Amino acid sequence: MRVIVINAKAIELDEEGYLVKPADWNEDVAMELAKQENLKMTETHWGLIAAVRDYYLENHAHPSGNALVHLLGKHLIDKPQEKRKAVNERLYELFPRGPEKQLAKIAGLPKLLPSHTE
Repeated sequence: MRVIVINAKAIELDEEGYLVKPADWNEDVAMELAKQENLKMTETHWGLIAAVRDYYLENHAHPSGNALVHLLGKHLIDKPQEKRKAVNERLYELFPRGPEKQLAKIAGLPKLLPSHTE
């Protein structure tokens, strides 16, 4: 287990860098988690973080890769299915170590189960 200190508060992370207590999440924590992932947060990153957090709260589940493509695609083009490859490529540009995993981590969601990322 690791600890990061954000605004004088100790935040526990598991061995992979996920929050031990999802309630510890806030934008400052997300910024530190993104920094540890070597990501420079942009408006697009924050929009996806918000969308993933909303999706999780509404569905009590992580969005699938398909859902991520839809979340990003609906903001970029009229018919996401027609440009799925381009949208998927954009997700990997934003989150090069795997959009599902990096988004979950930075959004403060629980760790993905191994079968979810395959």
